[in-house]
Amino acid sequence: MLASVHHILPLTTITRERILPTAGTVLARLNQKVGPGDIIAEAKWAREHVLLDIASMLNLPINAADKLLKCKVGDLIAAGQEVAVGSGLFPRSVRTPREGRVVATGGGKVMLEVGETKFELRAGIPGTVMQLIPNRGAVIQTAGALIQGMWGNGRIDSGLLINLAEKPDSIITSARLDVSLRGSIILGGICKDAETLQAAAELPARGLILSSLFPSLLPLAREMRYPILVTDGFGTLPMNSVAYRLLSSSAKRDATLNAEVYDRYSGARPEIIIPLPVSQSSAVPVDLLMFEPGQQVRVRRPPATGAIGTLVSIRSGMTVLPSGLRASAADVKLESGVTIIVPLVNIEVVG
Repeated sequence: MLASVHHILPLTTITRERILPTAGTVLARLNQKVGPGDIIAEAKWAREHVLLDIASMLNLPINAADKLLKCKVGDLIAAGQEVAVGSGLFPRSVRTPREGRVVATGGGKVMLEVGETKFELRAGIPGTVMQLIPNRGAVIQTAGALIQGMWGNGRIDSGLLINLAEKPDSIITSARLDVSLRGSIILGGICKDAETLQAAAELPARGLILSSLFPSLLPLAREMRYPILVTDGFGTLPMNSVAYRLLSSSAKRDATLNAEVYDRYSGARPEIIIPLPVSQSSAVPVDLLMFEPGQQVRVRRPPATGAIGTLVSIRSGMTVLPSGLRASAADVKLESGVTIIVPLVNIEVVG
């Protein structure tokens, strides 16, 4: 049976595709060295759309209204400019309420994009541009530590990693967040209250790494302007030992926190990247492996959610679980020394 791989690696080759949400202009060059804040592409897009119902405004049939249009798709229209004029001794006209670009015409209507703004795509990680994606972005490669999480709020930023979690089950509170943490990525622990998220925003912090987050805080976490990444789940889960050791030992290093929203179809996961100055090539991580005895694994479901252990053996056939269900299962020896039976679907390889 194939196992999904949860990457927690001290050194690996990391290749990431950075693309615009819409077609634009790529500014990066092939083989260019970039930093996290470097702009590699930009695009212009509109925040709003305005629909002008020409036929209704001029009280004309749709076909007749289409023949009176004085604009076409792609035209830039100034505020107050005529887009259609009727006939007769005192013809009625339709003018644009705001400056914009014509994106569609027909059916007696004209649609405008208004409120145009420029979107700048930053590299996100330091590395080398390995490939250009025409009109959309680039592929960047770097080497360093990679720690994947379980949940992210869709933001990305970089900064100095500061450790406030003395142990895997530490609780982060607003009282621990002071001005000395401004502009840093904070390794916290369990977050139980909204005041902590708000205090990090007021510093402002460049990111927050949590072991777990109370479910009631999810709507607020999604609204925060800085990235928030959860390594292990929701509630009061401690950070798994492998991630905690790697992150706590990487304190005072520059890190990129990409709290990307998890997508099971594309394989995208929230992640922390800690670039390292290495000259030799490093292994490229794989996302799927076959289960084998001796692998380090992580339990994904209760009652041992987040626990790290070693896969001792894969049971033959179907195993009857305490719940009464039958499933393919394995014996996993936890770090505490206790061996438990876990369905294969509830474990993932750590590596």
